[in-house]
Amino acid sequence: MLYAGTAPIEHAAEAVAAARAHGLRPVFVTNNASRTAPEVVDLLGRVGVPAQPAEVATSAQAAAHLLAGRLPAAARVLVCGSDALRGEIRAVGLTPVGTAGEDPIAVVQGYDAGVGWRELAEATVAVRRGAWWVATNADLTLPSPRGPLPGNGALVQVVAVASGRYPVVAGKPEPTMHREAMARAGAGRALVVGDRLDTDILGANRVGCDSLLVLTGVTTPAELLAAPAEQRPTHIAADLRGLLAPPRRPRPPQPPAADSGGPSFALGGWVAAAGSSLHLAGDPDGACVGADVDALRALCAAAWSAGVDGAGGVAAGTPAAAAALDRLLLASA
Repeated sequence: MLYAGTAPIEHAAEAVAAARAHGLRPVFVTNNASRTAPEVVDLLGRVGVPAQPAEVATSAQAAAHLLAGRLPAAARVLVCGSDALRGEIRAVGLTPVGTAGEDPIAVVQGYDAGVGWRELAEATVAVRRGAWWVATNADLTLPSPRGPLPGNGALVQVVAVASGRYPVVAGKPEPTMHREAMARAGAGRALVVGDRLDTDILGANRVGCDSLLVLTGVTTPAELLAAPAEQRPTHIAADLRGLLAPPRRPRPPQPPAADSGGPSFALGGWVAAAGSSLHLAGDPDGACVGADVDALRALCAAAWSAGVDGAGGVAAGTPAAAAALDRLLLASA
């Protein structure tokens, strides 16, 4: 949402600065357990987003707190992950170890690019012997300038297949991380902003927060249209500039589309209708900023209202609609 790898996401820095200027108190929540909070702050600074360590909540911290709440002081925990994760284990009074032969009573697994077969094998042996297994997160992929790459969830699957067990997950979408972030911000009311349906948006819905999905990460328009109810965001924006923009929500058109056969919704010159499939018509001003996102918002409202999956294609009723669907990578049916 703010960076991919170490590359800044366009418009993110100025959007966060504007949010602070309007009195919003951000907390930067990351499922990546390979960096300490100060290292996250350093990376944020390099992409133009100044922050303090107290404003950063990592899944490594969440996992360490979860373990400390159940294990006795100084208990041995096998760490399959980064030095940052080992540091968080030490910080809560537990003892990080590296092999199953050291008789750990728990295993914690978090993403690190250096994790290989030997580390996964040690984790597998310990888990099979009965160690309590905690994963910092279960994201199957992580974003990069080259596209999605294997994330901690992919490595967790290796141990799961080999051990026949599955871990307790500490990070998003589990409520613990979102509640901790709200507590740090002192927020009575929070907006969860993110780019993943299965972590950011699902986590927000689990704790009853409004959410804003930005389309600068791994979620595609097709995936958004097909999202199950528990992963549907409150708001949709092309990028973080939508954080301070007035909400744009589709409304049923007057009169309703005569040939839709199902519910129809209008926004920004678009009309999206749902019958046996999805249909988009309209001809808004091509220079209108956010016109394609308005089309997507209307399509989502129609699809979610009627239970229609538009991931396989949407019928276009006008040339403008066909062009918008192409830009959204929603091939015309």
